[in-house]
Order: sequence, then C-alpha cells, then structure tokens
Amino acid sequence: MNDNQVARVADIDVSVVSDYLAQQSIEAEQQFVFSYTVTVTNNSDETVQLLSRYWLITDANGESSTVAGEGVIGQQPFIKAGQNFTYTSGCVLKSPLGNMQGHYQMQRKSAKLVQVEIPLFRLAKPNILN
Repeated sequence: MNDNQVARVADIDVSVVSDYLAQQSIEAEQQFVFSYTVTVTNNSDETVQLLSRYWLITDANGESSTVAGEGVIGQQPFIKAGQNFTYTSGCVLKSPLGNMQGHYQMQRKSAKLVQVEIPLFRLAKPNILN
C-alpha cells in the first residue's frame, strides 16, 4: 500500500489507500495500473446517500483527466449514522507516478446536499521515489 489519507468534512470521513498493480501493468507500453480503496465513514447523526463522484486524475507527465458520474461502482449507497461504506476501483496512468483528488455529492436524510472532499492521494509504483 502506498498512501493513506484521511479528511474530515461535515462529519463524514473519507480515507483512501492506493496500490500499484504490477501484474496488470504493461510498463513498456506506459500503462501503469493502480487500485484505490475508499472508505466513507458517516460520523453524523443521520443517514446519507452518496449520489455522485468527481475525480481529477493527474500523472507525472502533467496530463490530467476527470471522471464524473452517478454513484460509485454502479451504486448510490446509503450510509447510516455511525456506519461506513468501502469500495475498490482503479485507474490506468501513462506514468509510474500520479495523484487523484475529488469530491462526492451526498444527500442527508434531511434532504440537505453536502459536498465531501476526497483528499489528494498519491498513486506510485513502489520505490519510484527512492
């Protein structure tokens, strides 16, 4: 595991752990595959629903791309007070180093919409920074 960041926003914690997937990467073709596991913890006193996501993905060449859409991994999960939701997804970079950041749009049971920031986290092939 390469990186672990936690951000607390509006009583909702987002933690991310990233990993380099050497067995799926093709370095000769500049395809570096990473997974990231996100845990969203609802520390508020009401249920929230994760409605949408926005990601900004940047590689070491300075190339950026964005991903936006409904939910995560095909779901728009409800996260009860005191509970968490964890999922794993992935991305492919053209360099062995990069980063991701973004936000989720969530709706509280009270119908209030909130934006929860996803902290910047690194995607890095092991020992690339040594």
